Amino acid sequence: MTIDPATSLGPVALTVSDLDSQAAFYRDAIGLRELRREGDTVELGAPGHDRALVTLVGRPGAPPRPPRTTGLFHLALLVPDRVELARSLHRVTAAGHRFTGASDHLVSEALYLDDPEGNGIEIYRDRPREEWTYEGGRLRMGTLPLDLDGVLATVPAGDSGDGMAVGSRIGHVHLQVAEIPAAETFYVGGLGFEATVRGYPGALFLSAGGYHHHIGLNTWAGAGAPAPPEGALGLRSITILLPDETATAATLTAVGAAGLEVEDEAGNAAVTDPSGNRAVLAVA
Repeated sequence: MTIDPATSLGPVALTVSDLDSQAAFYRDAIGLRELRREGDTVELGAPGHDRALVTLVGRPGAPPRPPRTTGLFHLALLVPDRVELARSLHRVTAAGHRFTGASDHLVSEALYLDDPEGNGIEIYRDRPREEWTYEGGRLRMGTLPLDLDGVLATVPAGDSGDGMAVGSRIGHVHLQVAEIPAAETFYVGGLGFEATVRGYPGALFLSAGGYHHHIGLNTWAGAGAPAPPEGALGLRSITILLPDETATAATLTAVGAAGLEVEDEAGNAAVTDPSGNRAVLAVA
């Protein structure tokens, strides 16, 4: 079964050591707004929508995620257009943080950075689908230098906007896994995503509905990389949003047919991939 083409991604939950510092970073540098704070949990999102994009759970005593383990490579925040990408660039630098990279992926333009605890973040804008190109029936993606001057020319210097724009959302997540074949069996054979790009060494990109990718997988931490210790800092879960109850039921039927174990997470179904990355299935 193929997952519903209207499937998208929802909140990414992170375990963090310093809750207040991390929340301030996602507010001030990234431009999210604080939606809710209860106990050791802070939910942050974009204007115009009450659903969180990033959920932070404070665990000051949690062990750090060791290098070369599975988990989050980056969460990717999709902004509406090139103007908002430029404003994000100004906002991050004005807050005193630095980018780790900037790339033109042919289908998108992207900026990369890490939060203060080392969780990877991509901020990107999509090119219109009519500008995407295909070769041999396969979508073309690449990693080329980003035209930063062209991006910055879309807004006056220092224009960081009023936080992340209305309509910004989690566009995709990129996960580090132990083995691509096992991860593909889980996400394609079990959940029903479709492979879109196989051309990157040690990586696979998956989507619903013909998008360039909702989920990226890589073994760049090393083939056979172990999962981090239970309860470690870093990724707690990603969220896969199904458009309605019918699509959710169909996905759960496929998950059951694939023999995947389903657990409960706050009233939603959750599944864990072979590398220990947890995905919550929720209705959009």
